[in-house]
Order: sequence, then structure tokens, then C-alpha cells
Amino acid sequence: MLSHILPKAEISIRENLRWLYILRNLMLFAVTVAVFIAVNGLGINLPQNQLWLAIFAISILNLYTWLRLRTPEEVTEHEIFSQICMDVLALAYLLYLTGGASNPIIWVFLLPLIVTAIMLPQAYAWNMVIITSCVYTVLIAYNVPLPAVEPHMAHPAMTEMTPEMSLQMHLMNDRRYFNLHVFGMWFGFVFSAGLVAFFVVELSKTLKERERNLADARESALRDERVVSLGTLAASAAHDMGTPLGTIAILTHEMAEELSAHRYPDLHQKLMIVQQQIDRCKQALSVMSASAGEMRAESGKVMLVSEYIDEVLGQWRTHKAATRLKLFISPNVDMEARVIAERTVTHSIINILNNAAEASPVDAGIEFHVEWDDETLNLKIRDFGPGLPAEFIEFAGHQPVKSNKQGMGVGLFLTYTTIKRLGGKIQFSNLESGGACVEISLPLLAKESMHEPITYG
Repeated sequence: MLSHILPKAEISIRENLRWLYILRNLMLFAVTVAVFIAVNGLGINLPQNQLWLAIFAISILNLYTWLRLRTPEEVTEHEIFSQICMDVLALAYLLYLTGGASNPIIWVFLLPLIVTAIMLPQAYAWNMVIITSCVYTVLIAYNVPLPAVEPHMAHPAMTEMTPEMSLQMHLMNDRRYFNLHVFGMWFGFVFSAGLVAFFVVELSKTLKERERNLADARESALRDERVVSLGTLAASAAHDMGTPLGTIAILTHEMAEELSAHRYPDLHQKLMIVQQQIDRCKQALSVMSASAGEMRAESGKVMLVSEYIDEVLGQWRTHKAATRLKLFISPNVDMEARVIAERTVTHSIINILNNAAEASPVDAGIEFHVEWDDETLNLKIRDFGPGLPAEFIEFAGHQPVKSNKQGMGVGLFLTYTTIKRLGGKIQFSNLESGGACVEISLPLLAKESMHEPITYG
């Protein structure tokens, strides 16, 4: 309800119809209880057959709404307004049989007006104002009076009463009607106050949710803008680095041939290391250039979670072969669970592992905890270093941070953005026992959608 404030097209309108169905059920219960109390508790002589016929008609309408909610056809605003109009007619008939405008619960016409104003656009609300006002006006002149409203009607023993006794009888009936009317007005105030409070609270919650969503969207847009800028700079840097890197590779190769291994073993070994690092740089630039022209859906593939974890650790080992890794995998996992193995996510996890390996002492290593269920893959990477600064934890992922090392501090920013873009979560924290911990949650592929095309939003 109130979902039109955050428009969700068909979902919002169908949700409004579901709320209308719930409110009509409450109205049916209240009307039934009121009729039962009036007839059996207060002894008011009401036209019960007509009243129960009206209640039965409202029940049939609600049954239709219940069946309508289970059909795939689109729900329209005009359909909701039509159902509210039928509710107004049913209420008008009930009030016509029970005193019309003199009935103390005549305020009930405010309910369809409030519901219309909240669920539907402004034009429908003004139309409902006209409809309810006209019905209220008609009920002033045309109604079946309540027995309590007629204190001067003929009494069987009226002819045998003295004028003083007859006056006393009239005063008692007047007091009875007045007490009933005061009770009805009191109940109407309490119910209306509760109803208004409920809708105001719901409206406040919806507005706060909208503001929160707008703030998140604004933050995401700013973050994506920075990522696009970084991507543009990275593509430009890759293009500019291609030529000098190729020149360095040629010179290194020539120097390695001139400085033979048997004459200059130390220099030759160092040149081999330099050449390996150059090859890594060239491979990274090639991957960057190839990824720049790919569609987002083409950069990922569906894999079993267990195979994906092996692939990530295999790629990471090529960079940090000497780092000790303690792997913990939960025994209660679904071996058939699958994940979209997108390249950027793989690089993000490897980046976290590299940072943890650099922060930890060589003899301590790092810990890698893995667990998953049908919906989520949870990764926990823990190091045994000095931990993360408090200001870093506060701003991690929201903007590039200064790095004490040679890096430019954008790796974790890109990692955070990549994981959030795919619907995941990442959290940084320091452990009381020492070291930092990074927790990553990634959504898994639903089993019913494994054969559908991979798309990213």
C-alpha cells in the first residue's frame, strides 16, 4: 500500500488491490459484528433480511477480488476505483436501512475517500469526494429511520398512560437514542483517529524509504561516474603504455642475449625476472583491451561454486605462490549451486586476497572461509596484519583512499563498486584478536533461471 509513491507499474497497482481486499474483509467483519450487537445486544429492530443481503453482496465482491488477484491479467487504476465505488454503494444501502445520515457511523464514508486518495491519482480522489458527498446528501432525506430515532411512535399501552407517564416514556427514549448516538460518535472518533494514524505512519515510512532509495541511487550514480572515469583513464593508459612497454620488452630480450647465462649468471637471472614481469604487464593490458569491447553479459559464465572457488584460487596462486593460505569450506553446502563467474568479480576477489597477503606476516599467511546456500555465496578473507585504520573502514568503497604503498588506492574502490553492481555486499572490519577481515556476499544463480540468458542491470 502507498506504493504509488515509489512507482513500480503493475506490481504497485496489484499490491493496492490486495490491500483493498484486506480492508474489505475488515469492513465485512465490523459490519457483521455491528448488526449482531444492535439486534441481539441492544434490541434494536432492524430489517435483518435486507442487511444480510447487502453483506452477502459485499462478500461476493470480495470473493471476485480474491480470484482476480490470482489471475495474471493486468490490474488497472480504473478497476480499483470501480471496486471502491461498489463499496460506497454497499455502504450507502446499509446506512439507508439503518437511519441514513442520522446513523452515528455515517463517518464510514471517509474510509473509501481516504483509500482512494492514497491508492489512486488526484483525479480519482476528487471524483470520490463528489460521489460520497452526493450519497451523504441523499441519505439525509431518504432512509429507513432507526427505531430509537422515533421516540414518539405509538406504544401499545400509550392509551392507558397519563400525560406525565407518556412524557416520561418519551424522555427515556430520547435519552436512550442520545446515549446511542454519543457512543457511535465516540467510536467513530477513536476509529478515525486510529485509521489516520495508521495511514500517516505508513506514509511517513514510505517517504523515508523513498528518500533512502534516492540517496542510495544518487550515491550509486556518483560511484558509477567515478568508475567510468577510471575506466576511461585506464583504457587511455593501456593505449599509451603499449608502445613503451613493447620497447622495453625488446631491449630486455636483446640484453638477455648479450648477457649470457654462463658469463653473467646474476644479471641474466635478474633480466629473466624483469622479462617475466613485462610479460605479465603485457598480458594485463591485453585483457584490459579485450574486456573493453565486450558486452557485460559476455564477460561472465555460469559455473559450479566449487569449481569457481578453485579457479579463483588458481589464478591468485600465480601471483602469490609463496603465501600460506588456510582454506575453510563449510561442509553443509549445495554442491549443485552455481554462480555467474564474471571476470571483474574474479579480479575483485583476487585483489582482496593480494591485499591480505601483503598485510600479513609471511609465516602467518591468510585465512579464506567459504560457505554458501541456495541463494548466497559468503566469503571471508582474514589477515594477521596490523588491521585497517578507522577512517579507512568508514570510507572504504565509497571513494578511492590513499595507500601507504605504491598503489594509487583505487583497487578496493573498484572492488566495492563491482560487487555492489552485481547485488552483492562487502564489509570491512578489524578483529579483536588482530588483523583485518573482509566479508563478501554474492548472489547465486537461481535454479529455475539457469537456462535463461545472463543479463546485468
